[in-house]
Amino acid sequence: MTMTEEFGDALRELARGGGPVLEALAKQSEGALQHAGIDPRTALLVRMSALVAMDAAAASYLVHLGIADRGGVRAETIEAMLVELAPLVGSARIVSAAGKINQALRELSAP
Repeated sequence: MTMTEEFGDALRELARGGGPVLEALAKQSEGALQHAGIDPRTALLVRMSALVAMDAAAASYLVHLGIADRGGVRAETIEAMLVELAPLVGSARIVSAAGKINQALRELSAP
């Protein structure tokens, strides 16, 4: 399964359990990786960078981290992304994002 398919599946799964708001968000995002004009791995990192810049909630990272893991994006790559973003978004956003990413990873690994 490709990263694009994983993203679509994850969003549909999230929408099934998340009510009308998450369903609407899933429909809005479905296919975004395949229509970005860049490879899915890069698109995923761009989306995660936007989450960092917006100081998004931990739940916003869940789908993206799950897909990143299944798509072979290593933790070192995500760390490098945070380092690259630091001069642009500031240390407070990076520390916040790191904590939220860790929280999302704990939720992903919970039974």
